[in-house]
Amino acid sequence: MGVRLGVLALQGDVSEHIRGFRAALGQVGEEGDLVIPVRHPDDLTGLSALAIPGGESTTISRLIQKNGLYEPLLQFKGGIFGTCAGMVLMASRVDDPRVRTLGLLDITVKRNAFGRQKESFEADISVTGLDSPYHAYFIRAPVATRAGDRVEVLARIDAGIVAVRKGPHMALAFHPELGTDLRLQRMFLERIGIQKPG
Repeated sequence: MGVRLGVLALQGDVSEHIRGFRAALGQVGEEGDLVIPVRHPDDLTGLSALAIPGGESTTISRLIQKNGLYEPLLQFKGGIFGTCAGMVLMASRVDDPRVRTLGLLDITVKRNAFGRQKESFEADISVTGLDSPYHAYFIRAPVATRAGDRVEVLARIDAGIVAVRKGPHMALAFHPELGTDLRLQRMFLERIGIQKPG
């Protein structure tokens, strides 16, 4: 029986995250089919980790509460991997009162830091722990404007902080699930104790 991962499947690029984590698990010798969509509290049972995908953070926040997931997510013992809207939801503070954050990371986040969809862009960025630049896709992306002392900043661009981690949690302002570079998924898996033998 391999590790089980979940992807919060309320809104956003869910299938891309499932595909990316299945591929990353395959690279470390785990069964890739043990990545499941999560829509209800019972779906969290037995999971080692959860991804919160990009999408519309206000919508995902509302659906988390509607589906009775807010408290179960706060109590979830596994690692959480948040991208774009996921980063917003993991923050302790955000610049939009419509978003009820989970407060999992001591960061302040600015939503849509670059403007509308047409301001989306790609960039090669340096990420702590990676030996070469990472090609990142920023789509209506947030940035963190502040990170607490216990939060490790993994990447910055001129506009602000775009990758952080603390303990088993990792949050990214961009979309690793849209490319084929699985190094950040692998980094997250290592943080929760899943890595290639030998």
